[in-house]
Amino acid sequence: MFSKNEVNVKGVKIGGSNPIVIQSMTNIDTKNVTANLSQINNLAKAGAEIVRVSVRDMDDILPFSEIVKNSSLPIVADIHFDYKIAIEAIKVGASKVRINPGNIGSNEKIKQIVKVAKEYKVPIRVGTNSGSIAKEFSNLPRSQALAESALREVQLLEKNEFYDIVISAKSVDARENFLANKYISEKVPYPLHIGITEAGVYEDASILSSAGIGTLLINKIGDTIRVSISGDPLKEVYLAKQLLILLGFKNGIRVIACPTCARTEIDVERLAYEVKEWVKDKKVNRNITISVMGCVVNGPGEAKHSDIAIVGTRNSSGAIFLSGKFYGSYKKDKIKDKLLELIDNLCL
Repeated sequence: MFSKNEVNVKGVKIGGSNPIVIQSMTNIDTKNVTANLSQINNLAKAGAEIVRVSVRDMDDILPFSEIVKNSSLPIVADIHFDYKIAIEAIKVGASKVRINPGNIGSNEKIKQIVKVAKEYKVPIRVGTNSGSIAKEFSNLPRSQALAESALREVQLLEKNEFYDIVISAKSVDARENFLANKYISEKVPYPLHIGITEAGVYEDASILSSAGIGTLLINKIGDTIRVSISGDPLKEVYLAKQLLILLGFKNGIRVIACPTCARTEIDVERLAYEVKEWVKDKKVNRNITISVMGCVVNGPGEAKHSDIAIVGTRNSSGAIFLSGKFYGSYKKDKIKDKLLELIDNLCL
């Protein structure tokens, strides 16, 4: 969305003026084709647009080809060390390959990958993480060393006249991660794949990834994201999607609620969760903000910036405001239907 260059991954465009793309990665043995396809299908339903699959050795090539052939999403082949695996993965249909030129070996091997990638029009993602900083940059500040390590990988491809590139530089430290990607974005025009590496289990990853990815995006850095979570990759996609909606980078419904105080006349938390459940599968063509407010004192004023606001009262009804203006009062059992009707009207 923010880089100058655009990369086409089997119809999914990254960079240029295109929306930010959500990615994830399967965590099932590549040889289990059926289970991988099932997981990919679930990731697609959750909102993933590209999925990465590990191709560890030549024995993975045949099952990988079956996954690619039957996948509903573009598949990125994740390759390390052996250039021949990268070449075969491209030949059997990978939509993009992720390599680390630094561990592939000689320039001749990289040249062979580039030759086939050009022939099949397959982009290459390169980069580094905080655990693979090149020794030659060890005297630099860590963020700069991380960035320069990634840029060195880019130069190896450019040397072979290959420019269909996506760059990734990920750190476990959110500040270091930000500075490294900012540095890269100022040096080259290639799309950036951003995220926080080794972010941990869901609770910790949610905080760290929101801070790390969010800071980059609001500074107009990043074109495709992966939220790294130890465990079910579906959680990665749900969190990535919600992050993009909350930051205004993706169409969706944002439910906000007041923090509650002694003036609160309803169970704000419960109603907010109910509203989120009512709208979770609602498809919209724009960003819509719904406020849940706990009293009539500050509620209407605080909700002026919302498209729809539900302001609770101590009796069994609630007041609905539309674009900051009073719309009507409704019994609790009627609020859901009225809310969904108003959402539909906003999307006309």
